[in-house]
Amino acid sequence: MNFDFQGFMLLLLVVSGILWALDYWKWAPKRREAETTARAAMKPPIDEAKLAEIFKEPTYVEYAKSFFPIILIVFVMRSFLVEPFRIPSGSMMPTLLVGDFILVNKFTYGIRLPVTGSKILDLGQPARGDVVVFRYPNDPSLDYIKRVVGLPGDRVGYFNKTIYINGKPVAQEEVGRYVGIGSGLASTGASLRTEQLGAARHEILIEDQRAREGEFVVPQAEYFVMGDNRDRSNDSRFWGTVPEDHLVGKAFMIWMNWDSLAGGITWGRIGSSID
Repeated sequence: MNFDFQGFMLLLLVVSGILWALDYWKWAPKRREAETTARAAMKPPIDEAKLAEIFKEPTYVEYAKSFFPIILIVFVMRSFLVEPFRIPSGSMMPTLLVGDFILVNKFTYGIRLPVTGSKILDLGQPARGDVVVFRYPNDPSLDYIKRVVGLPGDRVGYFNKTIYINGKPVAQEEVGRYVGIGSGLASTGASLRTEQLGAARHEILIEDQRAREGEFVVPQAEYFVMGDNRDRSNDSRFWGTVPEDHLVGKAFMIWMNWDSLAGGITWGRIGSSID
C-alpha cells in the first residue's frame, strides 16, 4: 500500500495547530503568571537569564509554531493547486519515461476535499487525449497515470493496434523505430507512431506481440484510459473504466527526470510540457 502523504500532512497540520492553540490560550498565560510570581519573590538583582530559562517556551511548542505555517502552505498547494508525482514504470512511454517527476494540476477538473476526494466545486471534465492521474479503481491507495481515450457514453474498440471511437478509427502515422535509454531499453525497436486523440497529438509505441482487444461501452461519469506504450500498459482494457470521483488531476509538466540506469538526471526533459 502506498504511503498516504496527504493524510500524514493533515495529521501534522492538526497536531501542530492544536499545540499552538493550547499554548496560546492555556499554557503561555500560566507561564507568564508563574514568571510574575517568581519575579516578585526574587530579591534584586533579578536574574533575567535564569527566569527566561525556567519559563521558556517548550521545544515542542516552538516546533509547532515554526512548522504550522509551512505545513499549511504545502498542504493547501498539494490539495487544491499542484501535486508532484514520480513515474515508476514505462507504461506511458514515450510521452513519460521512467524517473520523470511530473506536476499535476489539481483543480482542472474541480476542487475536491483533501483526503476524502469529495468534489465541492465542478470546474470541468477531462477531454479526450488528456493525461490524467487517478486512484486505481482496484486499489485506491495506488495512483496511476494514463491517457483518456473514451468519454462517458463512448463505444471504444481496440483492434489491430488501432483505437476505434464510436466506430471510427483514430488516425495513426508511423514515424520510425523507437530507441530506448536507461530503464526504457526494453522498448527499443518498437514502432514509434503519432496518434491524434481529440486535440492531443502525441506519440505512442506499438510492438509485434498480441495485445488485448475488444470493444467497451463507457458508463456515465466514468472514463476509459490507456497507456501510450500500448503493449506494455495495464489499463482499462484489463480492469475497466475510471470513475470520475477517482480523478486526481491533469498532468501538465515534467520538472525533473532521474533514471539511474540512464546516468542520472536527463537535463533535456526538465520543464517539458506533457501533451
